[in-house]
This record gives sequence, C-alpha cells and structure tokens, in this order.
Amino acid sequence: MTTSLSNLKDLHILAVDDEVDTLETIEDILDESRVDRATDYDTASRKIRETAYDLVILDIMGVDGLTLLEEAVEKGIPTVMLTAHALNPETLKLSFHKGAVSYLPKEELIHLDEFLHDLLDTLKQGEPPWKLLFQRLGDFFAAHFGSEWHNESYWEDVLRKENQKYWDEIEEKARKHQHS
Repeated sequence: MTTSLSNLKDLHILAVDDEVDTLETIEDILDESRVDRATDYDTASRKIRETAYDLVILDIMGVDGLTLLEEAVEKGIPTVMLTAHALNPETLKLSFHKGAVSYLPKEELIHLDEFLHDLLDTLKQGEPPWKLLFQRLGDFFAAHFGSEWHNESYWEDVLRKENQKYWDEIEEKARKHQHS
C-alpha cells in the first residue's frame, strides 16, 4: 500500500508488538516511513533509549506497553497506544494519563496512515490530540464502551474533569510539538 500522506514521509517510527504479523502490517501501511520493530520489552526499551524517533506505536499487552509508554514520553517522543485485548475505558484513560497522544484499536489498524496523518496535523496545529481520537472513533468507542462515549460532551467532561491538570499538560505538549 502506498500512502500519499506527505507528513508521514521519512518519519522514523518505532513499532512495538509481540505479534509479528501486526508489525508487518504497520510496515506495509507506513511504507514511506522508516519503521523499526521490536517484539519484546527489552528490545523496545533499548531502542527508545538509543534512538531519536519521531513517533512510537506501542501494543499494550505482551510487551509491557504502559511501561514503554512512560519511557517514550520521558524522551519526549509522541506515542500512540495500539491494542486489541486491553480495549477498555480504564486503559484508554490510563494511556492518556501516562502521556500517550492517542489510542488506536487494532481493529482500526487498516486506517493507521490516515489516523497518524491527522494526528500529526493536530499536534502541529497545537490542538489537543484526544479530541481527534473521539471525533474519528466516537462510533467505535460507543459500540464497545456504551452509547455515552459517542456523546462529545460526555467524554470531554469525563476525561477532562478526572484530571484537569493532566489535560492541560497534554495540550501544552501539543503546542510544543507544533513549534518543533
């Protein structure tokens, strides 16, 4: 698959998943980007420490993705969480709380290039990335988490009120990415 999404061209991305077929799919979809792979926590952690990535895509289960998320965020690398088995509101909230810029169900992996293109544009514009997530995947989350997750005011209230300081920090990070 060849993408025509120019802001993905030449990005250096780390994709981490214990399922090799998922990593191959990510590489195929992001064929204009340089994609490094890791199938376990130790390899991914070393790569995060030693390499300057533009973006990290992390599976949550099987590779200790939430710990890797902390390591990537500490290095200032925008990180997208990718999951099939940990698809629930609690993990979504925890991912954002730990600094993920987005959260993508593996069922939506086929749209990864479009999703990342929009996400990078959102970060560049200084907009909060979590709004994009729910604009694009509100129907998906409503189907999995309940109808209130499709209601923009509901999720914004829930996520923002739970930790206003955290969301302010996320928006500040987005503004910083805009200027870098």
